[in-house]
Amino acid sequence: MPCVRRCCAPGRSGECRYHDPVILYEYPLNERTRTYLRLEHLLHRLGVLVPREHPLDHHHALQTLFEILEVGARADLKTEILKDLDRHRQQLEALRGHPTIAEAALERVLTQIEQCHAALRDDEGRLGHALGGVEWLATLRNRIGIPGGTCAFDLPAYHEWQHRPAAERQADLLQWAQSVACLGQPVQLLLQLLRESAVAQKVFAARGQFQQNLPQSRTFQLLRVWLDPGLRLVPEISGNRLLVSVRLLRRNIEGKLEPATDIDAEFEIHLCA
Repeated sequence: MPCVRRCCAPGRSGECRYHDPVILYEYPLNERTRTYLRLEHLLHRLGVLVPREHPLDHHHALQTLFEILEVGARADLKTEILKDLDRHRQQLEALRGHPTIAEAALERVLTQIEQCHAALRDDEGRLGHALGGVEWLATLRNRIGIPGGTCAFDLPAYHEWQHRPAAERQADLLQWAQSVACLGQPVQLLLQLLRESAVAQKVFAARGQFQQNLPQSRTFQLLRVWLDPGLRLVPEISGNRLLVSVRLLRRNIEGKLEPATDIDAEFEIHLCA
């Protein structure tokens, strides 16, 4: 989705998260953003696994679907998403006629917001309702967290399903995934809008440590950190509405992480409000 401001450079949203020349780490600064990121991660994983054909991939697809149901089980989640969509709509509508705004892009984003809002508002079914009519799915959900709990002798009905043709299993998975589809597009849109609000900075971690106080005039919700994979460093990120901190760690010869206090490293951060 393009940024509505003409002055903005193209974003990174189209790049593959696993093949960038840098590694992106995202850290949520509130619980709502934390939930959105978890849902995005799980929905992405589900979308990768379902088109595959091996029964083991479809086992993990079902496990992912159950995780989505756990994350999305909060009664107020739909209300929070609708409120966030309303907030972004009001903010963007206030930009109409501004000389630095690309009107066509603005209208496209507003249309997307309206479509997501209407689809989520009109969806009255309980999250995961499509799974309720399949008895062995409920048993599978209860046993999938038990080591070896999904063996054929425990769940013969599931074992039989795994031996069906891949196309049949895919059709079932797509049908069951429809019960969580109402969350996918709104969450992705909200995260894209959040990421596009970024304030980009080049920062310097002296002796492996970076810390920055946050201005109280804005409420930041997400910190994005890009690191050169060649450094072989792992960021330990913490933050709240007052400050953010990044401590760089390195694996020692035993594989344990320890502070990289001998490193002065430059990297890029984005603060998203």
